[in-house]
Amino acid sequence: MGIGAAAVAAYGLFTLVGGIIGYVKARSWISLVSGLVSAFLLFWCAVGISGGSVRAAIFSIIVCLLLGGRFAGAWHVSRRLMPDLLMVIFSTAALAAVALGLILSTGSRTALPYVVP
Repeated sequence: MGIGAAAVAAYGLFTLVGGIIGYVKARSWISLVSGLVSAFLLFWCAVGISGGSVRAAIFSIIVCLLLGGRFAGAWHVSRRLMPDLLMVIFSTAALAAVALGLILSTGSRTALPYVVP
């Protein structure tokens, strides 16, 4: 399992746990359902990425952008560390790991000549 797949799987686990915590603390069904759905999609993407699927990588980037954008907007209003800022940080980390994996897997050294030797 590469770094991109591991990052997406870890992000999926964090999303799943966050959805469960949101339900337990606030009885929020929307937190539970969105956490479960997001975690399922991210786990599915992690499996696809570990198998070399570019489509799974692109789909995980879309999910990371959607979740990160949602929590960035919430953080902008509330300034809460948990869950808003942590979700933004984990979204960014997973997004960066998948993007780096895509860049390195293309084999093109002209895209980033000074970063990838």
